[in-house]
Amino acid sequence: MEVRLELACEAAEMDEQWSFVGNKSNQRRLWYAVDHATNIVRAYVFGKRTDEVFKELKALLEPFGISRYYTDDWGAYERHLEADKHQVGKRNTQKIERKNLNFRTWIKRLTRKTICFSKVETLHDTVIGLLINKVEFGLDIHA
Repeated sequence: MEVRLELACEAAEMDEQWSFVGNKSNQRRLWYAVDHATNIVRAYVFGKRTDEVFKELKALLEPFGISRYYTDDWGAYERHLEADKHQVGKRNTQKIERKNLNFRTWIKRLTRKTICFSKVETLHDTVIGLLINKVEFGLDIHA
């Protein structure tokens, strides 16, 4: 049986989701992109709300050959995506916004007002990464 990995992704929705580690002044963001057609996560990174972290996500998306990006109005998108490939607005970001809501429901660390939070960035990123790998790709982690 031949397994074929399909890397093509014509359009992607991109967003970042706020959380914190330790206390609310230590903000941490989940940056990710979903395939606009299938709503499957294509890549994600964790970090601050900086251009450098966005560039990491963009680099992970390069092999997919994305020809159209849909985002919100944050400046990093405008600064680092080609204008003819970038569209700002809510109309084409509904899938990723719904996924944000699902992630916030499943993992309380991503809820804006919560008493559930990580004390260490590594644990924070691992827990959220495990959820994405399980939900999006069906990957279980066995000890």
